[in-house]
Amino acid sequence: MIRPLLAGCGLALLVGAAQAAPPAPAASRFTQDPYPSTYRPIAAGPVLLQHATVLTGTGQRLDDADVLMQGGKIVAVGTGLDAPADATRVDATGKWVTPGLIDVHSHLGVYPSPGVSAHSDGNEMTSPVTPNVWAEHSVWPQDPGFAAAMAGGITTLQVLPGSANLIGGRGVTLKNVPATTYQGMKFPGAPWGLKMACGENPKRVYGGRNTSPGTRMGNVAGYRAAFIDASEYIHKNTPKAEQPKKKRSWWQGSSNGNGTAADSDKDAGGKRDLKLDTLAGAIKGDILVHIHCYRADEMATMLDLAKEFGFKVSAFHHGVEAYKLADRLAAENVCGALWADWWGFKMEAFDGIQENIALVDRPANSCAIVHSDSQEGIQRLNQEAAKVMAHAKLAGMDIPPERAIRWLTQNAAKSLGVLEQTGTLETGKMADVVVWNGNPFSVYAKAEQVYVDGARIFDRNDRNRQPTSDFLLGQGARAAGGAP
Repeated sequence: MIRPLLAGCGLALLVGAAQAAPPAPAASRFTQDPYPSTYRPIAAGPVLLQHATVLTGTGQRLDDADVLMQGGKIVAVGTGLDAPADATRVDATGKWVTPGLIDVHSHLGVYPSPGVSAHSDGNEMTSPVTPNVWAEHSVWPQDPGFAAAMAGGITTLQVLPGSANLIGGRGVTLKNVPATTYQGMKFPGAPWGLKMACGENPKRVYGGRNTSPGTRMGNVAGYRAAFIDASEYIHKNTPKAEQPKKKRSWWQGSSNGNGTAADSDKDAGGKRDLKLDTLAGAIKGDILVHIHCYRADEMATMLDLAKEFGFKVSAFHHGVEAYKLADRLAAENVCGALWADWWGFKMEAFDGIQENIALVDRPANSCAIVHSDSQEGIQRLNQEAAKVMAHAKLAGMDIPPERAIRWLTQNAAKSLGVLEQTGTLETGKMADVVVWNGNPFSVYAKAEQVYVDGARIFDRNDRNRQPTSDFLLGQGARAAGGAP
């Protein structure tokens, strides 16, 4: 659990009558959730942020503008707004206001701090195909990294399994709030992500054991075998009345012609299969596919794989060569969740350039995202984006703040399937908001206040609203001679 301090002790400050959680969407037979969200927004009165520079996340910049939050929602954004008499008024003159930042690639909670082997719960390296595992079942809510990320303006994050496997399992989207259980952080109604990985990692992990895959062609064969099983599983678990008169290509394209899989080692019929539930959910579009992939040629292969089996790639992660196929990504409505400047640390990361995100962002309908994949980088996503802006400017691409903020908010929310709920400052959306001490893309930028569903969870100037994990509180008590 991560919670704020009150007068130097571990008493929870953020309490109050809980608001009703939004109803969960109807699940398909492959994506029913036996571990549903128990998240409840913290009760908070109306808040009016006044006279700020507002980046809405939709591509707009509003100067000397106000943001009104009430009932956990954005009520209005504009100039000279009226507010209820009991509203808390915050003078934000000289400050900037943005949507809460979203990190689409995090391992907080599954590789928490301190980084010891007992905490290493992000990679199920027992088989190259493990879609049956769910990252949420490894999340440790006491990870001090959650509070550190909050201080950097992070209000939502996707926690993913690691990249050792071809198919690593389900990721989970969390609200960055103090909680005792991961369900208390679980973003209501957010779809799961499916983590897949291309390239060097799977072939190194399993090739080193003299098992498959040991090559990139072995990687692709492994994906195809898994999705063959899933395709047959869908067919055998779909009532005849719901089956199309003609089989879809992903039911028959890779079979041996008599309705059984040609190249797999599993019987897709019979009892429920947790691996195939996840893959079937991806094919059906109920689980969003996120793929760790560096090289442009491999991203193209994965797009072809998606066409073969009828699933949609939501985002390629890391993608240091994404600039080479920026037009195709935009045309196929695939996001690029990328680093600002990590490259060259292995062969598949060799051909990176510091203008990568800026180039992916250029085509119409583009979806460029800055992600962290780091417990440290998540604390400064705004400055990672600023590095992209600086390198783009040197290359003749002047990217204004109102566009760049979309890499951390709107586009990120889109890739996670939660854009209708968060990611922009629009009426009716979750009041996930950050007040910055100035331009968030300045080297001097700091998040001063962070609101989640309208509740002020973090305040840099109020020690009672700076959440601290129970783990760190315990360490402090021990150092003071208290706890054993």
